[in-house]
Amino acid sequence: MHNSVSEQSFYIDESEEEDDEEKQFDKGEDDGNDSDTSNYSNDNRQQSKPNSLNTTWPQSYRQSIDLYSSVPSPSITFLGTPTLSRLSSSFLSSSLTRRHTPEIFPSVSKPLLPTLEDEQKPHQRRSSHSLLPPLPSRRGSVRKPSKVSHELPISRQSSFGQAVVNGINVLCGVGILSTPYAVKEGGWAGLSILVVFAVLSFYTGLLLRHCLDSQPGLETYPDIGQAAFGTVGRFAISIILYVELYACCVEYIILESDNLSALFPNLHLSLGGFVLNSHHLFALLATIAVLPTVWLRDLTVLSYISVGGVIASILVVLCLFWVGLVDKVGFHTKGTTLNLTTLPVAIGLYGYCYSGHAVFPNIYTSMEKPSQFPAVLLTCFGICTLMYAGVAVMGYLMFGESTLSQFTLNLPEDLVATKIAVWTTVVNPFTKYALTMTPVALSLEELIPSNIGKSHIYAILIRTALVISTLVVGLSIPFFGLVMALIGSLLTMLVTLILPCACYLSILRGKTTRFQVSLCILIIAVGVVCAVVGSYSALYKIVESLSS
Repeated sequence: MHNSVSEQSFYIDESEEEDDEEKQFDKGEDDGNDSDTSNYSNDNRQQSKPNSLNTTWPQSYRQSIDLYSSVPSPSITFLGTPTLSRLSSSFLSSSLTRRHTPEIFPSVSKPLLPTLEDEQKPHQRRSSHSLLPPLPSRRGSVRKPSKVSHELPISRQSSFGQAVVNGINVLCGVGILSTPYAVKEGGWAGLSILVVFAVLSFYTGLLLRHCLDSQPGLETYPDIGQAAFGTVGRFAISIILYVELYACCVEYIILESDNLSALFPNLHLSLGGFVLNSHHLFALLATIAVLPTVWLRDLTVLSYISVGGVIASILVVLCLFWVGLVDKVGFHTKGTTLNLTTLPVAIGLYGYCYSGHAVFPNIYTSMEKPSQFPAVLLTCFGICTLMYAGVAVMGYLMFGESTLSQFTLNLPEDLVATKIAVWTTVVNPFTKYALTMTPVALSLEELIPSNIGKSHIYAILIRTALVISTLVVGLSIPFFGLVMALIGSLLTMLVTLILPCACYLSILRGKTTRFQVSLCILIIAVGVVCAVVGSYSALYKIVESLSS
C-alpha cells in the first residue's frame, strides 16, 4: 500500500467534505446544473426528494464495477497486510471507488438488511456504494480531487472519449472470437440477428438511463432493480449479474486451455498413475496464474492494463485480416444461407456480444456531460457491431464449415500473425479475470457475520474457492462456444433485453406513451423467446457433447 504520507493524504476531514458537498448539491439544484441532462430527468428530480435508497446487499457493487468505467491510481497490496488491518476491515483499497474516498468499507461488517440505526439517519443518503459521500454523481459541480503525494490530481468525471473507450472495452471482449462460428451455426442470414440485437441493446441502454434519472440515488443496475421491484428485484438482478460475471470467468479458463493446448498440443504431465493432458494441464496452470491476482487488494494496476483490451481486440482482428489478405490464406467457401437446426446456438453467441448493460449505469453516472451518453452508446455499439460483423464475415469466408468456436484455433500455426493473435488472446484474460471475479467475491464477503468480518483469511478462502470452482466447471464443461451460447441466451437476454424494459415500465408507469409500452413489451417478448430457444438448444448440445 502507500507510505505513511500517502495514507495520511487519503484521510480527508469527512464532516467538512460532506458539508461542502451538501452545499454544492443544494447549489446545483438551485442553479439548474443538470441542464445538460434531459428535461424529462430534471422534472423527475424536482418531483422526487433524495431517498435512503438502500443499505441492503450488495453494497459493494458500485466499487467493484467502477473498475470497468474508471482507471484510478495503481498500488499493489495483497489481502491481509498490516496496512489493511490497521486502516479498516476492508478487503480492497479505496482506489476501487471512482471518488477515492477514505479507506473504509463498512459494508463488509454490516448486516444484510438495514438496521434500526441506519433507518434513524434520514439525512444520510446511501446508495449501493455506501462508503461514498452523499453527493449524487451526476451533478454539475466538481469536487476538489484528493491527492496522493506521488500522484497528479485525478479527474472525477470522464470525458466523451473516455466513456467511449470504456464502453468498447466492456462490449468488445472474447465474444468477438466466436462470431465466425456463429455465422457457421446460423448461416449468412443469421447475421441479421447481430444487427437486431445491436439496435435493441442500444435502445435498452437508453432505457437504463431514463431509469437512473427517474429519481435521485439511483446509480447502479441493482439500484434500478430495487426502485422497480423492491428488495426482491435488487436481489434478483444482483444475483443474475454476479452469475453472468462468474460464467465469464469460466469462459476465461476454457479460453486459456484451448489456445495454450493448441500451441503446445503434446505437453502433458504424469503424476504417478494420473496423467493430465494438455487441455487439463493448461487449465490448471492458468488457474494457478490468476489466483494471486484475485488476492490483490488494489486491482487498479490490472484496470490500467485491462483498458488495453480495446487494443487487444483490434490487434486480434487485424491479425485475422492479415492472415486472410496478406498471407493469402484466402477465401474458400461461399457458406450456407440459413441453418435452422443450429440457429438457436447462433442467437446465444450473438447475444453474448452485447452483454455490457451491467456497466452502462456506472459509465453514465461517471460522465462529465451525461447528455452525451446516447452519443457514447451509439458510438460504442456502432464500432463494436462493425468489428463483430467484419470478423464474422472474414472468418467464415476463410474457414467455412470447419470454423471452430474461436477463430484463433483455425489460424495456420506457422504464421507470425497467428502467434501474435493467439498470444494476445492468451494474455488478455489474465488481466481481466480478477476484475471480473472481484464483484462476485465482494458480494459474498458482505455476507460474513460482523463478528468475524475483520478476519482476512475468510476473504482469501472465498476468493480461492471461487477460482477453483471456475476450474472445476471449466473442466467439466470444456465447450467454449456452447457455454458462451448458454450465457448469451439465458443471462444476457435477461440483463440486456428483458430486465431493462421491465424496470422501465415499472418505474415510469403512467409516464410512458403507448408506443413506448408496446415497444418494451415487444423487446421483452423477443428476449423471452430467444432465451428459451437458445438456452434449450445450448443445454441440449452440451449434454449431447458430454455423453458422446
